[in-house]
Amino acid sequence: MEAVPREEQAQLHPLRRHRGRRHEPQAPREDLPSAGPADMPRAASGRVRGAGAVAREPVQGGVQECGSPEAVGVRQDPELVEFVGGLLDVPAGESEFKGGAQHYLDYIEEMVPDIEWGKNIRVVLDIGCTDASFGATLLEKDAITLSFGLMNDQTDLAQLALERGFPAAVGNLGTRRLPFPSGVFDAIHCSDCNIAWHASGGKLLLEMNRILRPGGYFIISTAHGDIDREEGMSRLAASIGWNIMAHKTDEVSELSAKIYQKPTSNDIYELRRRKEPPLCKEDEKQDAAWYTPIKACLHKLPAAIEQRGTDWPEEWPKRLETYPEWLGDLQEKVTADDHHWKAIVTKSYLNGMGIDWSNIRNVMDMKAIYGGFAAALAPQKVWVMNVVPVHAPNTLPIIYERGLLGMYHDWCEPFSTYPRSYDLLHADHLFSRLKNRCKHPIVVVVEMDRILRPGGWVIVREKLDILNPLETIFRSLQWEVRMTFAKDKEGIICVQKTAWRPPS
Repeated sequence: MEAVPREEQAQLHPLRRHRGRRHEPQAPREDLPSAGPADMPRAASGRVRGAGAVAREPVQGGVQECGSPEAVGVRQDPELVEFVGGLLDVPAGESEFKGGAQHYLDYIEEMVPDIEWGKNIRVVLDIGCTDASFGATLLEKDAITLSFGLMNDQTDLAQLALERGFPAAVGNLGTRRLPFPSGVFDAIHCSDCNIAWHASGGKLLLEMNRILRPGGYFIISTAHGDIDREEGMSRLAASIGWNIMAHKTDEVSELSAKIYQKPTSNDIYELRRRKEPPLCKEDEKQDAAWYTPIKACLHKLPAAIEQRGTDWPEEWPKRLETYPEWLGDLQEKVTADDHHWKAIVTKSYLNGMGIDWSNIRNVMDMKAIYGGFAAALAPQKVWVMNVVPVHAPNTLPIIYERGLLGMYHDWCEPFSTYPRSYDLLHADHLFSRLKNRCKHPIVVVVEMDRILRPGGWVIVREKLDILNPLETIFRSLQWEVRMTFAKDKEGIICVQKTAWRPPS
């Protein structure tokens, strides 16, 4: 196949994030530099499991020194990182929390024993991202944490978390909903995140209430109390029916932690003396989260057994393959999807494509349905970001119910992450679904190039009339085509990104 002409190659530079669609007006901010040089692969991911250990070996896979304010801030704190061979190294066991993240998590669980990290609590959202020690330590307990870095927070280190091999995303916490379904996080954590939750009619806390599972926990801790904020937060939490489960100051970490629990019944809303904030209208869709404004209202909690959220999921790992009653007839489809992807991953992906999975840590399924691909990879030392396109059926709640992570996204736009964040991208019939939405497949491929690190892999399954032009685009980027297969007008291609860039 012929390569794309040179004049078209000029269009293949990585896209920058959209700056005109942010939730809040703010000064433009450049993307952070790459977390590693273009020709330097990360070391094996088998060492990721340590609470404070870096995801890759220090010399090969630390974070390259860069001029971003976030990285500069980290280098100034010798307790969190060491500067080794021109790279940042996070020593094992080091943490932003005095006494270590392990002590901090034990302290929280002692306050509320029902939390049971990794069993009762599996899926956690951490607002604000520092050194990722919170999520790293939870991973040791089989709880998976999505660190949500705030774009306007100059101490956000989501890029460092991704480089270390831990789940992270970036975005704005402002006037629009976050790209998650309602009632999916078992717990939400915020430590010294400096957010006025009660401001603007409490919209930010109401958004946390929307995405928090009924009976889930909101954990907030701070070393420097603000009386006005604490009083405002307490009034708002009481008005939405959150129960204070515990409030205590830890002498070791020197943090004052307060743990709230979201109600499981609508009765508490009816018992309020003042109906503020009011209940949302019946036709207000809780799961609508793409460019959807946050409204200052409370959604009713599920009450019928066929509604999602009436029962707490099974303990992990039973949760991955135990399907709730509210799935109804979908249980058969989820089971079939699981068997389908387990067969493909075992027989083809793990052994038949030449991929060294010891070098794979951050994986993205660009068109997830029920999480079958991610479930098939569960025995591997990887984590998967399950992306459900906004134009597809809303299956993301099912993915969370199984104890997996995911986000909504429109692939005609850039994904909200830093450049070179992922090691492997998987796209199953994504392009055929986008051909009537995006102007040209090059737009999507360019975004894939931006978020995939050099040496990373792409697996695409598609119709041949779409796959053949895609192969031409991949070759024009000088990517290595490692495997192709075609049968009955369907095909698969496996390519590996190189360090090539168009001449300036």
